[in-house]
Amino acid sequence: MDKNAEFKPYIPAGKIVPEFTVTSVLIGALLAVVFGAANAYLGLIVGMTISASIPAAVVSMGIIRVILRRDSILENNMVQTIGSAGESVAAGAIFTIPALFLWAEEGKIAFPSILTIFLIALFGGVLGVCFMVPLRQALIVEEHGTLPFPEGTACAEVLLAGEEGGAKAGTVFAGLGIAGFYKFLADGLKLFPSEIGYAFKGYAGSQLGIQVLPSLAGVGFICGPKIASYMFAGGTLSWFVLMPLIALFGGDAVIFPGTEPISTLTPSELWSNYIKYIGAGAVAAGGMISLIKTFPLIIRTFRQAMASMKKKHDANTLRTEQDLPMPLLLGVILAIVIAIWLIPTFPVSPIGALIVVVFGFFFASVSSRMVGLIGSSNNPVSGMAIATLIIATLVLKATGTVGTTGMVGAIAIGGIICIVAAIAGDTSQDLKTGFIVGATPKKQQIGEIIGVVVSALAVGFVLYLLNEAWGYGGEDLPAAQATMMKMLVEGIMNADLPWGLILTGVFIAIAVEILKVPVMPFAVGMYLPFSLSAGIMAGGAVRFIVERIKGTDAEKKARTDRGVLFTSGLIAGEGIVGILLAVLTVLEKDIAFDAGLPQFMSLVIFAALLLGLGWLCMKKDK
Repeated sequence: MDKNAEFKPYIPAGKIVPEFTVTSVLIGALLAVVFGAANAYLGLIVGMTISASIPAAVVSMGIIRVILRRDSILENNMVQTIGSAGESVAAGAIFTIPALFLWAEEGKIAFPSILTIFLIALFGGVLGVCFMVPLRQALIVEEHGTLPFPEGTACAEVLLAGEEGGAKAGTVFAGLGIAGFYKFLADGLKLFPSEIGYAFKGYAGSQLGIQVLPSLAGVGFICGPKIASYMFAGGTLSWFVLMPLIALFGGDAVIFPGTEPISTLTPSELWSNYIKYIGAGAVAAGGMISLIKTFPLIIRTFRQAMASMKKKHDANTLRTEQDLPMPLLLGVILAIVIAIWLIPTFPVSPIGALIVVVFGFFFASVSSRMVGLIGSSNNPVSGMAIATLIIATLVLKATGTVGTTGMVGAIAIGGIICIVAAIAGDTSQDLKTGFIVGATPKKQQIGEIIGVVVSALAVGFVLYLLNEAWGYGGEDLPAAQATMMKMLVEGIMNADLPWGLILTGVFIAIAVEILKVPVMPFAVGMYLPFSLSAGIMAGGAVRFIVERIKGTDAEKKARTDRGVLFTSGLIAGEGIVGILLAVLTVLEKDIAFDAGLPQFMSLVIFAALLLGLGWLCMKKDK
């Protein structure tokens, strides 16, 4: 504790500078909507989201310091605090809520209202912030030298390097513009195909393909070659081992859940009828394995959280030590418990509502420590949601809440917990950044809640727009996590899952774990179309090459940092234009030029993008 007490933030506690201003709130709210929409689009395609904290910090530097000529690092920090909340709300929402749209398409329920989606996102987000507040002292302050909080520390470095804000923001905006233009040409004007593939006639059931999109290259670069290769390996197993085996042994048989002879199915139909269930079993098992492996850590963190809640803080504490008061937090939590009990969307008793909050606090504690160790992008939020869904479905079924009411209730509860875990992780990263630069924790916590409210208002419209444009569960928007959650809830509630396929995925995941390969990326790769994993692998390969070119440690870090900022822009740019194309699709505005370029031209254009990324990484700073 003595070592931590010696830490001096960049802005001393006794110094007052602009922080929670109208400018920071408005810009932060705008970034929350933009990054939230972009990450929702990305997550529905590839089944994972990327932390928006670093690009939000860089963009805030570019706007606040360069464009508006304002010179307050705490104002910049407030912008990224509010802005990064959008990504976390989107992550939690897209993993669960699209399941409600899928049931609505099947005619089982009415489409969820914007109000329902708003309440799920709002309750989860506000609870995530409230639960993180009492953990701040234990995880951020007392373990300052122990828990690295990668994104939080990186954001602080970006903010402290204020004079570089313009150049770094320019890198993000360059990626955003290039990806937006690329996406518009490929999927808007359709000048060249964004996905290419070749089915092997002599090896029935297999298909080689790649989606040549900037966002996939960006995901691969940011996640790195290891994670990208695990996803690629999972896709290889599904598309070049399991699917050919199904085609070989299936013949003309009709095997549940398929309804047509296997010999008549294309590779994509084999994937949708069989591989999705095997992949779902692997993802579910991977989530549970992740939780089991971290159980000792979970217990320790939970004890710390309970202990920190008992501590009382003096009203005259330093500015840098002020949190939202505990009575206010408890009042908000109690109000949400009552709302969950009374609102029909959540078919639970008062005890059930209390259980939701207890689970939320438990997983918020886990999430906050996990992101401190491994970062937000690697936080096993979906694993926590799977565990919650299974337990919630079993409890609802045991208490007589069955059928579609029980299934909708389980998804709503799972959605709240998923968003709680995502927002708690994001809040902890932001509070770490604030701890380093000398922000006021209480103001950051208010800013985080503002980001949650704005994002919760926007996410329902984004989900409706994407569903109206392309629909969930298809090739355009696989919605991998939500489709899997839907299958799990249906299977438990109705006992009609193809358990043979599910258990196949479970035992593949166990075998992969025994071989010491990270299960979740491998399982997600199994679940997703191979073309997605191939696009991600391309980005991972660029980073692999860049990191192995000779240079000092500082030079290698600078290369990677430039690449991460540029690819963050690629992801955001494609997401924004993807939303724009969804609007045009809904409005039935056909802008396709359809030049009919051959598939190899798509490869040439994608290779040029990858070469440009590599060149940018190797370019020396002036």
